[in-house]
Amino acid sequence: MTASAYQQMIFVNLPVNDLDASKKFFTELGYSINPQFSDDNAASVVISDTIVAMLLTKPFYATFTKKEIADSTKTSEVLVALSAESRAKVDELVDKALAVGGTPSGETQDHGFMYGRSFDDLDGHTWEVVWMDPAAVQG
Repeated sequence: MTASAYQQMIFVNLPVNDLDASKKFFTELGYSINPQFSDDNAASVVISDTIVAMLLTKPFYATFTKKEIADSTKTSEVLVALSAESRAKVDELVDKALAVGGTPSGETQDHGFMYGRSFDDLDGHTWEVVWMDPAAVQG
């Protein structure tokens, strides 16, 4: 008898200045908001079956930590990297993010077998979008 395959999930919690603007930004990138885990203080952005970005108002975020909340427009506190199924999908997502208010972050990385671009969201959190040639990964 085999046990069911457990898929570990990741919940990236990010403080935001304007929850409504951030929700709009991420839905315009094609992601959905899970209303079951969203309210006036938080939005649950479904990136995939196993990845969720929890956008939290800064006062609500502060209830989870004793540390000072970083100003991510001035300091780097996290780099969130997402895989993409092709080079074209990297460009599609980053171009869409830039069109709806994101800003470029860093230079395009093209190593032949790996291609990536980055953007900062409305609050300055850096998102890297990367494609890797499956043949190179299987090695």
